[in-house]
Amino acid sequence: MKKIRISLLAILLAFSFSTFAQSKIAHINTTELVASMPEMNDAKSELEKLAKTYETDIQTMAAELQSKVKQYDTEAAAQTDEENAKRLQEVQGMEQSIRQYQAQAQQELQKKEFDLLKPITEKAQAAITKVADAMGFDYVLDSTQGQGVIIANGTDLMVDVKKELGF
Repeated sequence: MKKIRISLLAILLAFSFSTFAQSKIAHINTTELVASMPEMNDAKSELEKLAKTYETDIQTMAAELQSKVKQYDTEAAAQTDEENAKRLQEVQGMEQSIRQYQAQAQQELQKKEFDLLKPITEKAQAAITKVADAMGFDYVLDSTQGQGVIIANGTDLMVDVKKELGF
């Protein structure tokens, strides 16, 4: 019984190695591909424009806050304690509003980035799949640094995928 198990294990291992040896594997740096796509320039421009709008709004709000703080500081001695406490609450409320707006702006920027990049990455993925299928590859590894590919001396699909995408 033990000999049968060992024989079966040896056959399975031999079969799996021969199957793996027959697999065709290619690689592509998806980060480089997506960055080189013309659509990325439009997406970057749109994101930068939106970020600039938020930045301008925040700077305006901060300038208003600083102006109010300066005004209240110069008038503090002439005001009652009750009025100064009321003004302090107003300033703290303005600071809180600015922080909330910053957080909201950051979330909206992240959502916009995701919404803009999703169709671009889907287009890249579709082109990679189409080229890999046409060339008969079973696996395509992402050779972007840090993705786990140690050495990528095999077929690089970058040129073919760029051709498929029209650039």
